[in-house]
Amino acid sequence: MAVTGPWSFVSMLRDLKFPNTFNPYVERCEQYDKPSAPDIRTGVLLDILRAARAADIDSIWIGRDLGHRGGRRTGLALTDDFRFSAHTRRWGLEVERPTRGPMVRERTATVVWEMLEQIEENVFLWNLFPLHPFPECDAYRNRAHSAIERNAGFELVCRLISFLQPRRIIAIGKDAARALRNGMLEVDVRDVRHPSYGGERLFREQIAWLYGIKMLDFQPSLDLTDTGS
Repeated sequence: MAVTGPWSFVSMLRDLKFPNTFNPYVERCEQYDKPSAPDIRTGVLLDILRAARAADIDSIWIGRDLGHRGGRRTGLALTDDFRFSAHTRRWGLEVERPTRGPMVRERTATVVWEMLEQIEENVFLWNLFPLHPFPECDAYRNRAHSAIERNAGFELVCRLISFLQPRRIIAIGKDAARALRNGMLEVDVRDVRHPSYGGERLFREQIAWLYGIKMLDFQPSLDLTDTGS
């Protein structure tokens, strides 16, 4: 796979379009977004990719898809309004958030960032399917992406890995882990439990183990390679 530059990658991302999905890099939510939200999200991602290209990337953490309370609003994987500034500052950026009104918190983003802020290594956050998929009846709910959507997202994952050259991939949740392992990537893939639906403690324990973080109550009860739900 040829190495893809930041703008080429973002252009491919902006061109992604599927029924019942929201592409935060070209679409604007009339209810919650600022008028320039798509441009802000595109610019932030482009600048982060440029910064990441110049850095030594330890890992890419890959979740399933953007959530309506997180990446749909921020354009950043595993990141909600409350963690938007922390995410941009991590890459040396100071940017206004693209949403207006009260900030919205996402539980998964909260747990991910509570662990990430204890890690000094350069970590890039991404999703297997980089848009927000929603059921036909409600644009502000989440659904699992389809096989066709997954294939499109996997192509971008491969280009991202080729571009950033991480030492390893951290697959968050069994859906991401299964797709990434089936794709036979030429990079080490480690599985961790998704922090939602009762998986918060195990996720913390597994990340702590992978990064050598000391936890006073760290008593892993399951195999550290078990992804759970």
